[in-house]
Amino acid sequence: MRPLLSLLLLFPLFPLPVLPLPTANQLLALADAAPILTSSPYPLPPSLDPWYRAPDAVAWQPTPPGTVLKVRAAPFLNRTIGNALTAYQILYRTTDSQHDPSWAVTTLLVPVWQARCSTTATHLCAHAVLSYQIPYDTCNVDASPSYGLNVVGEPYGEIRDALGLGWFVSVPDYEGPLASYAAGLQAGHATLDSVRAVMQVAGVFGLRMDVAKVALWGYSGGALASEWAAELAGQYAPKLVIAGVALGGLTPNVTSVTDYINGGECAGLIPAGLLGIASQHPEAYWWILSRLKPATAAKFLSVRYMTAAQSIAAFWGENIYDYFVGGWADLRAARVMKMMYNVDGYMGYHGVPRMPVFVYKAVNDELSKVDDTDALVDRFCKVGANILYHRNTAGGHNEELVNGRQRAFAWLSSVLDGSYDEVYSTMGCTVVNVTYNIAPYVPWLNL
Repeated sequence: MRPLLSLLLLFPLFPLPVLPLPTANQLLALADAAPILTSSPYPLPPSLDPWYRAPDAVAWQPTPPGTVLKVRAAPFLNRTIGNALTAYQILYRTTDSQHDPSWAVTTLLVPVWQARCSTTATHLCAHAVLSYQIPYDTCNVDASPSYGLNVVGEPYGEIRDALGLGWFVSVPDYEGPLASYAAGLQAGHATLDSVRAVMQVAGVFGLRMDVAKVALWGYSGGALASEWAAELAGQYAPKLVIAGVALGGLTPNVTSVTDYINGGECAGLIPAGLLGIASQHPEAYWWILSRLKPATAAKFLSVRYMTAAQSIAAFWGENIYDYFVGGWADLRAARVMKMMYNVDGYMGYHGVPRMPVFVYKAVNDELSKVDDTDALVDRFCKVGANILYHRNTAGGHNEELVNGRQRAFAWLSSVLDGSYDEVYSTMGCTVVNVTYNIAPYVPWLNL
């Protein structure tokens, strides 16, 4: 008998012991100690950056969702985002749409005024965290916020303004490592777990953990992630306390949105959305590939390397169903597609928000029918949710991003500073038509 075989018989194979992962504080200390090795303000994109990889699966997969796995300083964000004192990127454990372990990245920004915080001046320390979900609307992982914030800065100035109010701001790459645009479960899980990860390290920067409140805010694609997080929180993160969720320009039904925008100026969001959501459903993904017409398949698949603005420009006004052999039926009638949509595409079926919710939407929204949002709000209201819903009679989808901004900030401020019950109704739902028209017309390509 060979010596190795005899040893194996004498000592049966047992799994090697798994070394414990570093704590969040240890990872943060290592990040602060690590030198900045480049003078370039532009880091590597996620697809090429070794940091955007989870540690050894044996070590991290069994950890609880929200576990901090990696931390690194992001010093260049001070150049692109106003009111930021320091910034860090946090890679954390989350759960994908198949309920398997996965990971994602969030960017944590500390407000400038936190420099006044000390153990002897705790009244000057921040007491709020805003999880701000950017609508990045792409199946290209290199267009994730953690990279884009470094390269082009923030799109709307809302991170700067939130930091100016003294809030910590967390900006998650909620689409995850596969850029799973429009996949609701993936986005909701990643958003909730980004908050859990941030709360593991925020105390080191002086956040008043004893009184700290957390709120979520997102518009359009960012509202998709925020709404799914609100739905899932009760079952997925029952111990995580969220003070409130602000949702603008909601898109409650992905198939309804697809039909609504097909052939119009936003048709380019459809290829990105199909490939994004299908990245969580391999059978549906391969079905989509198999049904593409060979002559135009390359153009359809080119969206994998585009930003949202690029995909909108590339497919402007096109009938996306024409890219498929069976047209509309290929995307709607196939069993694998129906299963995918049922899991990841429809809001309102995975739980009821337990926290106050502010919903604002343009009645004339050209991306998603207001009727779909009306139905979602009504569904939640009938089972006891606390919702303030503003239906704006002015503007469309892009204009409401601006028209609703100050109302969203005012509402978020109330839930984060504890004055909510003094200003808003804490029971049931309030649905009102409003008219706020402060935004100029905003073309899609200028978003």
